[in-house]
Amino acid sequence: MNWIFVSSSRGAGKVLDALARAERKVFTRPAPKSAKAQVKFLLTRAKGSPKALAERLGVSRRTVERYRAGTLTTPHKRLRAALAEETESAWKPQVRSQAREQTATSGGRMVDVTAHFGFTCKGSSDDGRERTITTAISPTYAAQILELQEVGATEEDLRPIVAKAITESYFTEWGTRAAGLRADFTDVKSIEFRF
Repeated sequence: MNWIFVSSSRGAGKVLDALARAERKVFTRPAPKSAKAQVKFLLTRAKGSPKALAERLGVSRRTVERYRAGTLTTPHKRLRAALAEETESAWKPQVRSQAREQTATSGGRMVDVTAHFGFTCKGSSDDGRERTITTAISPTYAAQILELQEVGATEEDLRPIVAKAITESYFTEWGTRAAGLRADFTDVKSIEFRF
């Protein structure tokens, strides 16, 4: 199993970043790193069309051809980020699909999170505070999280589902205690997922 770490210095998309990075950890080979190799790979996905790839990257067709030929080797910051993002999102679709299928049907996921957890439950003695929790997420919640991720859910869409998953497994121990407990988590310092 692979752990993915998202540090507190990252932006507001910590859950989304952690999910994407967890998927990349199951790859058997790393994605291409050089601009030339990335362009060549992306051209195969674009059915060999420099024009289609240029439109996706926001550059000219000639620029794509120069990177493919190796005459240009160091892309500017925006293009470098676009190449990396496009390459990583298209890399190893079958491996990604198999890992997602296993997670959603039988495997579930583990989550390690440091965040502020607040509670709403009658008679609860636990005040909200920052906690570090490692727990399993059931395949049911893992499937919901993956579905939301696939349809382009935002960080705000995902956090309540992740909070429910953590509540069910960690705080209520799969419904065996603290009936009616609801935990929300905010101020996420770090979050990791593993298959």
